[in-house]
Amino acid sequence: MLATHDGFSQPVLSRASLRVRVDVRGDPQVPAQRTFDLVIAANRLPVDAVTGADGKITWRRSPGGLVTAMESVMHGREGAWVGWAGEPGKAPRAFTQNSMHLRPVRLDQDDVVDYYEGQSNDCLWPIYHDAIVPAKFRRRWRTAYERVNTRFAEQVAKVAAPGATVWVHDYQLQLVPALLRKLRSDVRIGWFNHIPFPPVELFMQMPGREGILEGLLGADFLGFQRKPDAANFLRACRGLLDVTVRGDVVHLPDGRSVRASAVPISVDYNGLRELAGDPAVQQRAAEIREQLGDPKHILLGVDRLDYTKGLRHRLKAYGELLQSGDLDPSETVFVQVATPSRERLAAYRELRGQVELEVGRINGEHSPIGSTALTYLHRSFPRTEMVALFAAADVLIVTPLRDGMNLVAKEYVACHADDGAIVLSEFTGAADELSRAYLCNPHDIDKLKQTILQAMHDPPGEHRRRMRSMRRTVMTNDVQHWAEDFLTNLQAAPHKPKGHR
Repeated sequence: MLATHDGFSQPVLSRASLRVRVDVRGDPQVPAQRTFDLVIAANRLPVDAVTGADGKITWRRSPGGLVTAMESVMHGREGAWVGWAGEPGKAPRAFTQNSMHLRPVRLDQDDVVDYYEGQSNDCLWPIYHDAIVPAKFRRRWRTAYERVNTRFAEQVAKVAAPGATVWVHDYQLQLVPALLRKLRSDVRIGWFNHIPFPPVELFMQMPGREGILEGLLGADFLGFQRKPDAANFLRACRGLLDVTVRGDVVHLPDGRSVRASAVPISVDYNGLRELAGDPAVQQRAAEIREQLGDPKHILLGVDRLDYTKGLRHRLKAYGELLQSGDLDPSETVFVQVATPSRERLAAYRELRGQVELEVGRINGEHSPIGSTALTYLHRSFPRTEMVALFAAADVLIVTPLRDGMNLVAKEYVACHADDGAIVLSEFTGAADELSRAYLCNPHDIDKLKQTILQAMHDPPGEHRRRMRSMRRTVMTNDVQHWAEDFLTNLQAAPHKPKGHR
């Protein structure tokens, strides 16, 4: 489905081979097992288990920005991916899927509650997203976070070849770099943060804050979505640890140095363009418009159902535009896709109730007979259907209150030629690159309304100029460029295996 990449220039991505196994203490042992020169570590594996009617388990590709990005990067290459399979209890045996060696990590039910739902998503996630909802702090959660990060580090150590490159992803695994370095000082370690890194004033609220920084500093190179995120990390190191920070490099007392820099993630531009141009997808886009009543304008929102995404703000703005008569529901339809997310957490259950109440109110007050002013879809869709939705929409509305990047905005650009428009929150990483979008402050409802109307009613020539500029940006800085940039930075980072000076 995605475009094939013809290969990085970095030698670290050579084919895997049968090597002497290195256990978690770093001692060579026999018999040999297969190890890999490139190992990805992320909270989840890139696949979900599907149980058929006969009880047989098969695996299908998971949704989500990380999987989409890394699928393109790893296409046609052998490597290993260490992650949780998605169900609590005994981990499945390691297996191969699309040439990728998948190594599941065990998470017990207590781990899911304390490490994932607790420390990762009720503590770290709020702090790292400007405390939009209050963070909760539990010592039990921190203990579970340390326990699971240790488990990940041990599994990575077992599957990494001597001198391998290990690429650790995201906020759930911030302790893995230092834990892995203790086990395998020979490997080169990179870590990438897919979400924002908070200002030091917020980060300082975290119990165990020094441990997180020390965990990250086990890496050779740290990648962030935006320059301010890297700067926030460096400020935290300077203020909370006994280290020296010069420019974007942290110098440690043991003589090691760690660089922290912005390496913004992107999308598979060529793969999306090819899919959007498929006649079947184009036909489906036309069907979507027809099913919606062939309106003059289709507005589209695509998000996880998360309080960081600003769904209530955009719904409020849309409802007020209908109420004032600035938008006619017989000519304009708003489609909101809200993918289910973390529904066991109270903040997410509350958000879902608020959003669905507002959707009902808007449709009850403004929908014409026989149609709806707002189509709300609380479920996931296949990739081809999402591309058809992007192609059908005249305006994409992206209004996060805080977002590391927001790949939806870049996906929309890749799926359009010279038509379309994006209303984009200033508080996304994408706003730094897609400066020709219609930028907005989602907290200012009146300005948000004005921005939506401008995006809808600007002349086609203005839309073409803006979209051409954004398309050049996404085409030039696609997911392959992101991966090459990250790995080049990682290869260039000073690396001192244990015992070397």
